[in-house]
Amino acid sequence: MMRSAGRRFSYFVDMFAYPLRLSHYLELINPLWTRHALQARVVRVWDETKDSRSITLRPGRGWRSHRAGQYVRVGVPIGGMRHTRTYSISSAPESSDGCITITVKAITGGRVSHHLVRKLKRGAYLPIGEPQGEFVLPDAIPVHPLFITAGSGITPVMSILRNYVREYSVLPDITHIHYAPHAYDVIFGNELEQLSATQTHYRLHRIYTRELGESAKTRPHFSAEQLEQYCPDWREREVWACGPATLLDSLEQHWQAAGRSRQLHLERFRAKLADIPADVQGGRVRFVNSQVEFQSDGMTNLLRVAEDAGLNPPHGCRMGICHGCDCVLVSGSVRDLRTGALFSEAGEKVQVCVSAAVGDVEVEL
Repeated sequence: MMRSAGRRFSYFVDMFAYPLRLSHYLELINPLWTRHALQARVVRVWDETKDSRSITLRPGRGWRSHRAGQYVRVGVPIGGMRHTRTYSISSAPESSDGCITITVKAITGGRVSHHLVRKLKRGAYLPIGEPQGEFVLPDAIPVHPLFITAGSGITPVMSILRNYVREYSVLPDITHIHYAPHAYDVIFGNELEQLSATQTHYRLHRIYTRELGESAKTRPHFSAEQLEQYCPDWREREVWACGPATLLDSLEQHWQAAGRSRQLHLERFRAKLADIPADVQGGRVRFVNSQVEFQSDGMTNLLRVAEDAGLNPPHGCRMGICHGCDCVLVSGSVRDLRTGALFSEAGEKVQVCVSAAVGDVEVEL
């Protein structure tokens, strides 16, 4: 009854606030009160390693709780432009304070990740999206999962582990293989050590890929022999894996060769790309609506080309999943970087985050 009255009041006030809405004026008082766009306030930041940081956010009205393993879109204002990226939620669902935590690793050339890790301050407000993603455990909890993670790929699995502990106190039979360059690069290292020491059924295997020195020729990356050593019953387990593309590609090939692809669940931070043709050529990209032109090398996706040209087109996942960056192809051809397929029909919708120019191109941006 109260909610219905509140909605009627908001509708009445919206008529007088036109062309804006009451929610826009509430945003001036407290961004978390707005209903037309979901916002979150940064309430805590702390460093996990030398190049990674955990950020606790308090979402505003309209937020619904995530499932352990899901990700969230985060808008980051930098230099007057809003950049959107997706980050796995590393906290367990339904926290008592209503907050969520994302954990970000600064990557080479990553302007957004560097801003979040180096410059973001408490008290800042960030636009966020709804939780999304299928990298979750089924409601019928597996008896003995195998987790394989590397680098910041630990973040969605950390949410799952934390949720296990919160819901059941005792972890089930879990084998966890985690890769990192050195011991000091392990995100959540102390927490993982504590779980390993206190949870009888949780077996953590840490593999340091550069421990022998930066120039060592042999790196202990994933191999069939290594898997047999650390998890001899891997054929009987459901697997959740997250990490760099090279690791996930190796896992995909191994499980496919074993005829057990259905047991493998992967979470990729970037789209899996096809090989670039040897004769690839770029061209001039004309963004029709913005009246801007920029040169493309034929390998860089059109979203990044637009951003380098000073534009700020709408987008979401940046890996061809959410279709938040779809736009109309006016003329020319583009290549889908995931499959290598060419699209040349005027009026066709293309995903600029996974499409590159093939010669001169015009798109409605």
